[in-house]
Amino acid sequence: MRTVILGAAGQLGRELQATAPPGSVIAALSHHELDITDRRQVRDQMLAHRPTLIINAAAFTAVDAAESDSARAFAVNALGAANVAEAAEAVRARLVHISTDYVFDGSRRVPYPPEADTNPLNVYGASKLEGERSVAEVLEGRGMILRASWLYSRYGHNFVKTMLRLFMERDEITVVADQVGVPTWGKSLAAVVWAAAAAQDLHGIYHWTDGGVASWYEFAVAIYEEGGGLGLVDRSVEIRPVRTDEYPTAARRPPYSVLDAGRTMVALNVRPEPWRSALRQMLRETAT
Repeated sequence: MRTVILGAAGQLGRELQATAPPGSVIAALSHHELDITDRRQVRDQMLAHRPTLIINAAAFTAVDAAESDSARAFAVNALGAANVAEAAEAVRARLVHISTDYVFDGSRRVPYPPEADTNPLNVYGASKLEGERSVAEVLEGRGMILRASWLYSRYGHNFVKTMLRLFMERDEITVVADQVGVPTWGKSLAAVVWAAAAAQDLHGIYHWTDGGVASWYEFAVAIYEEGGGLGLVDRSVEIRPVRTDEYPTAARRPPYSVLDAGRTMVALNVRPEPWRSALRQMLRETAT
């Protein structure tokens, strides 16, 4: 299987490379090698590589920055997705496109299935939703869209690494306790992407997260406790829960963005690992 990974320098892109099936022929392209907002460049690269599979993990993921730079967010997340889908169509490659829980507004209190109504609260979510629609339109339902939530990894910038840094710098931190979702390890998501790649008939929208539910506050407490047990945190820090209205940010976040991954579990015969267990494994990798 000849695979092009877009967004290769990001969290998921690097986990995909580290977990690629034996015998895979991988072309891993970061934004330095390929600007997905450039339609001709995307088409030329796909014609040069002639992949049978394209995994689009490239995205503008700075949620708050997207509010003041919506043009860039839509260029990468919407126009870029359309360019990739058109190139996939041109070379007859299968496309797995990564999206987000932030396409939902959080008004539910039960997990969101793939077919649930979307209503993003912020520019990031709106741009990712537009990208989903472009993929579906260009590939006429033959592409696979895989939504995930609260992604973290030992690579790149993410909540876990930010918390570990703050624990070493501050005696007290405040973390929002009324936004609920599911932390998802990049390696867990990568494994499901590769499993989906092997299931040639899979198309449409699917969800994947690790198992369970957490608030950002509960996630932070778990990072502190698990990190302390592994020697990554060696000092006392008070973690104080706050409401969203006490911690204003440029972008609104959904108060509830738990994804229902049942369709993916059935289609791929996989089960999610509890999010805290996955976190522990990631932190072990960080500690070594």
